[in-house]
Amino acid sequence: MINVLCSVFLVSLAQLLLKFASINLHTGSLSDVLLRPDALFAAPVFALLGGLICYAVSMLFWFFALRRVPLGKAYAVLSLSYPAVWLAAQFIPAIAEPFLWRSLVGVVLIVSGVVIIFSDGSGIKSRPSALKNR
Repeated sequence: MINVLCSVFLVSLAQLLLKFASINLHTGSLSDVLLRPDALFAAPVFALLGGLICYAVSMLFWFFALRRVPLGKAYAVLSLSYPAVWLAAQFIPAIAEPFLWRSLVGVVLIVSGVVIIFSDGSGIKSRPSALKNR
């Protein structure tokens, strides 16, 4: 499960870094950045590269997670990256996403879904043997 959590952390960080880069990278094209040496060492360029690296490493953790964790549970945990990114974007001044109540409702629904998936299901029992006899 640690691989899934690392993947969630890294993919969330990647999203935040790429958002920062997209807001702050004011160039007409990639060639503008490559032709200006001072632009290569700007924070948005580091954020862009960092975001891409985080995505790549996240995929490695995801690959190893899928070897041990059932896909349904791993994917449910991965969906927690959406609330994590939304929450972080509310508090990081450089990103400053606007607060919307409908977004909060969506985050609550996602977290509720993950809780339901991981609940023991003691209130709902399926009886496969009873279904086979019909």
